[in-house]
Amino acid sequence: MMKDSRPRRTVPVLVPMPADRPYSYAVQEGMEVGPGSIVRVPLGPREVGAVVWDGECEAVEPKKLRPISEAFDCPRLTEETRRFVDWVASYTLTPPGLVARMLLRAPAAFDPEPPVEGLRATGCQPERLTDARRRVMELAGDGMAWTRSGLAHAAGVSLSVIDGLAAQGVFEPIMLPPRPVVAAPDPAYAAPELSPDQADAARALVSAVESQDFSVTLLDGVTGSGKTETYFEAIAAAIRAGRQVLILMPEIALTQAFLERFHDRFGARPAEWHSDVSPRMRERVWRQVAEGTVRVVAGARSSLFLPFRELGLIVVDEEHDTAYKQEDRVFYNARDMAVVRGHIGQFPVILASATPSVESRVNADWGRYKRVALPARYADAALPDLAAIDMRRHPPARGGFLSPVLLKRMEETLARGEQSLLFLNRRGYAPLTLCRVCGHRFQCPDCSAWLVEHRFRGQLVCHHCGHNERKPDACPECGTLDHLVACGPGIERIAEEVVARFPDARTIVLSSDLAGGTRRLRLELDAIARGECDIVIGTQLVAKGHNFPNMTLVGVVDADLGLANGDPRAAERSFQLLSQVTGRAGRSGKRSAGLIQTYQPEHPVMQALVSGDSETFYQREIAERERAGLPPFGRLAAFVVSAATRQEAESHARALRRAAPDVPDIEVLGPAEAPLALVAGRHRFRLLLHGERRSHMQDFIRALLSAAPRPRGSVRVQVDIDPQSFL
Repeated sequence: MMKDSRPRRTVPVLVPMPADRPYSYAVQEGMEVGPGSIVRVPLGPREVGAVVWDGECEAVEPKKLRPISEAFDCPRLTEETRRFVDWVASYTLTPPGLVARMLLRAPAAFDPEPPVEGLRATGCQPERLTDARRRVMELAGDGMAWTRSGLAHAAGVSLSVIDGLAAQGVFEPIMLPPRPVVAAPDPAYAAPELSPDQADAARALVSAVESQDFSVTLLDGVTGSGKTETYFEAIAAAIRAGRQVLILMPEIALTQAFLERFHDRFGARPAEWHSDVSPRMRERVWRQVAEGTVRVVAGARSSLFLPFRELGLIVVDEEHDTAYKQEDRVFYNARDMAVVRGHIGQFPVILASATPSVESRVNADWGRYKRVALPARYADAALPDLAAIDMRRHPPARGGFLSPVLLKRMEETLARGEQSLLFLNRRGYAPLTLCRVCGHRFQCPDCSAWLVEHRFRGQLVCHHCGHNERKPDACPECGTLDHLVACGPGIERIAEEVVARFPDARTIVLSSDLAGGTRRLRLELDAIARGECDIVIGTQLVAKGHNFPNMTLVGVVDADLGLANGDPRAAERSFQLLSQVTGRAGRSGKRSAGLIQTYQPEHPVMQALVSGDSETFYQREIAERERAGLPPFGRLAAFVVSAATRQEAESHARALRRAAPDVPDIEVLGPAEAPLALVAGRHRFRLLLHGERRSHMQDFIRALLSAAPRPRGSVRVQVDIDPQSFL
């Protein structure tokens, strides 16, 4: 028998690894694959899920060509999705295979979900008709199919009743398609009563959806103005048009209230996509998004890489939030990539915030984005009265951190049966522990950072690498007992001060690292919303859009904290964070106040907060950015060089600097030791690239990396386009 010598068809396949191009694979006879097909291919000694890509194959010797092992019964990735992966890879200078890895993160979903066993009435009658059996027969008598457990639950009977009827031939077994992870949202389920401002804004957003064209709208509304209810109308329009919707949220695991509001409006919850969703549920969501069964997803930044089939609207809630920036493997900003995704798919994108980023405000001023404003709270509820407490004139008592002015207002609030919130963006009990005898300071052995005392857990913890150790009774340097002192406050220390001052008040401490994880946080947030506590002490997670009806006083313990670094966005971020946290007060219409403890009451951020004049702050910040040529008036990129030794990191960083092309519109700054010079045992150096707005930053970096020596040994180089962190 002669061996078939006909050449086999080859296709490019993108594998989920740091591959800078697709690999060529042979297509077995009878196998149907094309661009977007999900396949299993051999890769070295193992097999991996991958995707057939666009373009031509590289020539490979026939004897080296390996065949595709399997073509999964899975919807193909759309051309828009594939173009998006290529764009993200090119913009972030990341190997396309690593971007594809984010897309293929649910390999168990490549195979169809198995059908579900069900029952259907045959028309036969049981030998004896009890009340329980009668209820079952009435429900199943219309010929509709049921699952065994679903029918028992609906009829209020035990499973044995269903089994008994099936044994008598009353039901026949059938196979049902897999159940959807969430019910289909109904855009007409509960139309809201919108204020005139909200109605005008909703019409603008709905018009953008109905145009079925690309646009970006900045929904700029003060805290409590009803931005969510407004963009819900745009979501309803997209659902009516038969399109899928993605709602990006910075802290999806903490937004139980949002999911309930969505259910109240649409009669069903959106599918969730974030790190707290179980692996099995993530697989089902991935599959049903690809099939088009799931119509709305509410998710963290990674949900941008779900395989949507008919995506027609993206909403980026709290668009200013730094949580949208990923700084691991693929460095990208989900807000900016959402705009790109909308442009590729030619559909609208909505950016919503009470404190928009400077970049989004400038884009609106330039006319690149539409701007829709909601300047007043819903139902004419008043914004909180804001005031700065000058800590130089009203200092706390010795050993304390709360001004007498703030404590008096807390006492008055407590007497009225209302809630107070104290905000300090610092976890743990104290940021530094030292010995009063010898001056020894507890530092992380693997990072250039102090260990933070967590008194509730009795540990000293590094917030950068996770190192932790038990707090000793004696100084490890000089051996002196009982002379270790906590320096500075964390929220646990503020809680200690509050409990001492208000021993009968119900106090809750909220932080992302408390025992119990997200489930406990959700329960405690619900308890606060129900009024089951008097004083809340929390970090920045309390500023994430929560609605606490009885909260009438917000106190910022250390408003200067975010200003004490060299970050060019420090003023903007401080203004956003403090505006968001003070906006938790008075959302139900009660008279409310926000008190800001500061040693710099004359600082422009404090002046803007207290006066409520956000426009002046934005104008000043935009003018400063323009003078300095900082984004969006210029471009930034960063290199972070890390290695096992300081010498290796510095040497390679200097080699990168020497390899930089000489161009007039891009300046290379550094290298310099990073502010966090040691993280997880790796020494770090940074270079910052500063270019004009229209400079070709990616081409410059490609040329630099091509001319520079390749990293050797333990050296790693990370490229960060549009950096948000300068640590």
